[in-house]
Amino acid sequence: MSRPGPRLPPPEVLAQWWEPFGEYLAKERRYSAYTVRNYRQAFGDFYLWLQDRGLWGAGLGALTARDLRDWVIERQRPLDNLPALDRRTLHNHASGLRALFRYWRREGRLDRNPFAGVPLPKLEKRLPQFLTEDQMKLLLHGPQRLIENGALDPFLAWRDRLAMELLYGAGLRVSELVALNLGDIDPDSGVARVLGKGRKERLCPIGRVALAVLQKFRTEFRPDATDRSSVLPRTKHKAQRMTVRTVQLMLKRYLALAGLPLDLTPHKLRHSYATHLLNAGADLRLVQELLGHASLGTTQVYTHVSVARLKEIYAKAHPRA
Repeated sequence: MSRPGPRLPPPEVLAQWWEPFGEYLAKERRYSAYTVRNYRQAFGDFYLWLQDRGLWGAGLGALTARDLRDWVIERQRPLDNLPALDRRTLHNHASGLRALFRYWRREGRLDRNPFAGVPLPKLEKRLPQFLTEDQMKLLLHGPQRLIENGALDPFLAWRDRLAMELLYGAGLRVSELVALNLGDIDPDSGVARVLGKGRKERLCPIGRVALAVLQKFRTEFRPDATDRSSVLPRTKHKAQRMTVRTVQLMLKRYLALAGLPLDLTPHKLRHSYATHLLNAGADLRLVQELLGHASLGTTQVYTHVSVARLKEIYAKAHPRA
């Protein structure tokens, strides 16, 4: 007996309240497909909660701050047909719903935003995970090991090596990586022109090693590729670019090969990039620029990692520690 699928808002509700907002996020605000998907999930979850509480029928305009405080409290525990949201997911859902209410208020369909001023539980401070420099070397050597063992086609091995070198060597987000075209990289300067969050463009040095891998991969395996070709094709014979999912699955293969935790994501290579720069004395504002962070506060979390590392070294090395 098959399990019933997840409950979803009916098509007419999506057409009325979600689709214009989703189109606005994608086309005007230029949010990533990942963010738009998460905001859609937040709306669907919120709709089901309103339905189950008998609040949907009165309309979104009838919601009060008290209703939203109840939502914050109740969604932190499992309900009849909805799993509990952890605090970080709850914050993400609230962010999407606030944006939805702001949009419809601006469009004149709502008089106010009941989310305004509704308190959310504090987030626990989590330091970003990262790999040590030795662990990164081991991970990046994985494709070469598979070539030497005859376990992987050289085209795929060099493509995978290039993907990891760019994630770590340029600190790219995985969405930025898969969107990169050959023409976006200047081989003379070793700099990539990257389109980041909010369609903001930045210049990223990719490093001499990543540049050498790119040149070898293009010369030996893609002599006919043009500047408009994807840096990372999915296969040797097809021009489609790798997807975020294929990069994630690819990385797991090399994590297993290196004996590293399989729950590490491509984003952790970006964390490693930032942490290693700061450990080596890079200026915080320079790292902010390289990462494409709008706020210095987002980058400052890596200073905590660096300080923690310094304390660890001190504790091991100093006789009075």
